[in-house]
Amino acid sequence: MPLVEIVRAITTSDATIETLRQFVGSLGKTGVVCKDTPGFIVNRLMVPYLLGAIRALEQGVASAEEIDQAVKLGLRHPMGPFELLDYTGLDINLHVAQIFFDEFKDPNMAPPALLKRMVLAGRLGAKSGRGFYEYDEKGQRKAPK
Repeated sequence: MPLVEIVRAITTSDATIETLRQFVGSLGKTGVVCKDTPGFIVNRLMVPYLLGAIRALEQGVASAEEIDQAVKLGLRHPMGPFELLDYTGLDINLHVAQIFFDEFKDPNMAPPALLKRMVLAGRLGAKSGRGFYEYDEKGQRKAPK
């Protein structure tokens, strides 16, 4: 991943930020400075998006496959939300959503019931062989039946 989120805490000096920018650049990556807050930038935007996709599935808007295809084609994302959830782990996403909800008390950050049920059932995504999709023992997605 070419991105590094450089977190500016209350006590972080401008000199430290500049040192970090140079170091990150020396690694061939791009540093983006953000406030020290839960989720920083990427997760702060990504988690509500992923939870919204699960809610859309729960509400019968479309299947996981159709939602993934729509996002890839319509938003030009490299993978759809359910592919990303399975890749990163449903248990991890549940944990992060719960932390965000506890911090912000925003109903959009509350973990959807389907996510909770899937994690309780051991459907954690590629690492467990099953999440929104099924995976072989190498973590490769199986073709739909």
